Order: sequence, then C-alpha cells, then structure tokens
Amino acid sequence: MSPEMEVAVLSAEAMKALAMGIAAGFGVLGPGVGLGILISKALEAIGRNPEAAGKVQATMFIGIAFVEALAIFALVVAFIIKFA
Repeated sequence: MSPEMEVAVLSAEAMKALAMGIAAGFGVLGPGVGLGILISKALEAIGRNPEAAGKVQATMFIGIAFVEALAIFALVVAFIIKFA
C-alpha cells in the first residue's frame, strides 16, 4: 500500500480506551457540577439561617452521597466498556 493510501485505523482496544475516557469524562462532569451547586446552596442556606445549620448539613451530606453514587456508576460503566 502506498503512503498516500494509508488510513489511520484504530484497533478495537484503542477504541475501547477512547470510549472509556469519554464515558468517564462525561459521566463525572454532571455530578461534579451538581456537587458544586449542592454545596454552594447549602452554604447559602446556612449563611441565611445559621440556626438550621445542623439540618441543612445533614441533608447536604445525604445529597452528596447520592450525587457521588452517580459518578461511581459512570466509572463502573466506563470500566465495563473497557474490559468487556
């Protein structure tokens, strides 16, 4: 084959690695933004009403756990793409 006719061909492993990176990247992007919004709103609420800090903080930690679970699911899917 002549050099002019050569085409870059991705192997199956390279495509899996690329798909894993894209899935993990986009999969943790949403939870990252969600965590930022969640924590900023909780701090805003505590600043407005310091007496309710305990209730707001407890609810915030429950929300953080759910948002982090979404990021972990995205990473699991990324690893399934890579190794399946």
